[in-house]
Amino acid sequence: MGLMTFRGGVHPHDGKEFSKDKPIRELLPKGELVYPISQHIGAPASPIVAVGDTVLRGQKIAEAGGFVSSPIYSSVSGTVKAIEPRRGAVGDMVNSIIIENDGEMKEVEYQPVDNIDSISKEDIINKVKEAGVVGMGGAGFPTHVKLSPKEPEKIDYIIANCAECEPYLTADYRRMIENPEMLVEGMKIVLKLFDNAKGIFGIEDNKPDAIAKVQELVKDEPRMEVCPLQTKYPQGGERQLIYATTRREINSTMLPADAGCIVDNVETLISIYNAVKLGKPVMNRIFTVTGDAVKEPGNFNICIGMSYAEILEEAGGFKEQPEKIISGGPMMGFAMFGLDIPTTKTSSSLLCLAKDDVAASETTACINCGRCVEACPERIIPSRLAKMGEHGDMIGFEKWNGMECIECGSCSFICPAKRPLAQSIKTMKKQILAERRKKN
Repeated sequence: MGLMTFRGGVHPHDGKEFSKDKPIRELLPKGELVYPISQHIGAPASPIVAVGDTVLRGQKIAEAGGFVSSPIYSSVSGTVKAIEPRRGAVGDMVNSIIIENDGEMKEVEYQPVDNIDSISKEDIINKVKEAGVVGMGGAGFPTHVKLSPKEPEKIDYIIANCAECEPYLTADYRRMIENPEMLVEGMKIVLKLFDNAKGIFGIEDNKPDAIAKVQELVKDEPRMEVCPLQTKYPQGGERQLIYATTRREINSTMLPADAGCIVDNVETLISIYNAVKLGKPVMNRIFTVTGDAVKEPGNFNICIGMSYAEILEEAGGFKEQPEKIISGGPMMGFAMFGLDIPTTKTSSSLLCLAKDDVAASETTACINCGRCVEACPERIIPSRLAKMGEHGDMIGFEKWNGMECIECGSCSFICPAKRPLAQSIKTMKKQILAERRKKN
């Protein structure tokens, strides 16, 4: 039997050689740290500190603004310097709490748990909620909501998204190599919530050492298994991962729970372990600095709130001025115009490329080759949908299932005419969603 996978997809250059063999380094922040109050899907958090307050590392500084929301904690000790709008990674101004770091890293007293089996399901959910755990693969969906489906008895699979299919990124890979026990313990905690579920670790086969490490840890765990996956982009897309590991399908109107599945990525499962077992809130995450314009690419354990500029400095800075800087990976990340931007719970990478190949490409007319259709993991027709987007044809766009696009960028990558198909479709999706909100 071959490796499990999904239909469609592409094989971009993975670029992981820059940082995959670089062990995680701890970074201690300097100066001020910035905490945007919206680091998740849902209502922004509400500040519960005032300017001039002294705070400890691990102290809550903003309370969740609703059920679909998440609290925020200080990752350093220091003084609240300001509460004001600061620019985020996508260029928007977000109300933020600014803390002047005193460099002492004085912490609150955490409440670890000796025996996980002694904790009730309700306590696990509450600990995850209170710790501010969100989808740290980039989605930012509050994890306590995901772990509270209407019919928990119908959940059959907890899928650990260990694919890390996005080129250049190696943070999850290093976690699997260096902290596999924490990952497996996180899965055990989630499985306690779902009596009928099995845990699956979906890992691409370009990470054989990670597969071996996790397989060794789960060999005597009857409710867990490792599912090696074909290395292909976007293998870590939620719908693609569910299909590859279970052969179940979902669409844009469904949640994974509707197909009996819950998906959490590596960093999220480790954050669940930290929250429930160690009593620690989300304060840190693993972050990759990479690309051919970086002097010393690597993987870093950062304090959330540090700026991209400060982390880059720890990576030696630029060895040559980059033409393109991206937050995240090259397929689904977004270009940045500056580095004086704070990291958040969902910040996973800084990619600096010496050449901007996309900008240098000349766009020509569609030659109707159909390669975008073959590559599309959602089996839609990107070339046609992009044209509808360019002409503002909302009715046609929806009729031809444009809303099923997961915005993976495979169509733009494979297009020989270098047409910005994904961008046109993404823009049209936003317009349609805005129209729907107006009607509601």
